Amino acid sequence: MEPVTLIKNFVCAFAIVAVSPLVAGMIKTAKAGMQNRRGPGVLQVYYDLSKLLQKDSVVSPTTSWIFSRAPFIYFAGAFAAAALLPAGDLFTLLYVLAAGRFFLVLASLDAGSSFGGMGGSREMYISVLVEPVLLLTMLTVAVRAGTTGLAAMTGAAAATPFSLPYIFSAIAFFLILVTETGRIPVDNPDTHLELTMIHEGMVLEYSGRWLGLIFWASAIKQLVFIILFVVLFLPWQPGGLSPVMAFFWTAGKVLLTVLILAVVETSTNKMRLFKVPGFMGVGAMLALLALVAQ
Repeated sequence: MEPVTLIKNFVCAFAIVAVSPLVAGMIKTAKAGMQNRRGPGVLQVYYDLSKLLQKDSVVSPTTSWIFSRAPFIYFAGAFAAAALLPAGDLFTLLYVLAAGRFFLVLASLDAGSSFGGMGGSREMYISVLVEPVLLLTMLTVAVRAGTTGLAAMTGAAAATPFSLPYIFSAIAFFLILVTETGRIPVDNPDTHLELTMIHEGMVLEYSGRWLGLIFWASAIKQLVFIILFVVLFLPWQPGGLSPVMAFFWTAGKVLLTVLILAVVETSTNKMRLFKVPGFMGVGAMLALLALVAQ
């Protein structure tokens, strides 16, 4: 990889890492406004992360090295995914995210907590449903581009933004976005009831700066999926835009996606865990229709 491209990727990654808590805060604020609540400010996630990163972690004596390394591996996977966004490979991006999830699930089992084990098993149950649908959805764009390179896939998506396969794929990927980021109706990111937790159940044994790293990595992963949705499935933009205007146009589409997520969470209830296969089945059917319609 050329040095200029490498530098560009790392600048993009650091920008995503820095902005991801802001996007998470915007979703919380938008949800509160739609529910007629005052809610937290858009910068509250930064304050929470700052407080957590300054505290020590309390560790159970029954844990092994996996428990202490998992937050760093999870964060490194999210950072690597952010660095791969501009011009990386699709499968590499998905693999590094899957590796972070794998170690976080191992850590939930390592603590020996019943709720942690339950959260880890639910997380793997969700991943088995999501990953095939995610690959099918991405293949719609990859087949058109003739490669799994994200830069070429973005160009192919921009060439035919309103074709029927892309509409089907966009709906399927939005269902994946809701599921992968742990949002209602699949999961509730604000829940404190152990019996309904999925992602939060895995991190009950964490505290201090390790918990802060996990929350930050989750915010990065959320923004990575939102950006993928925007550049691959909402690629249209007016012609003749300068690079600065193109950046603001993309930022506006990210903001639109944030508002749509807030609307979905506000207008729906959390579904039962065993209804998630049907939810993902809709996404799989749309992804297959998109491939057939190519």
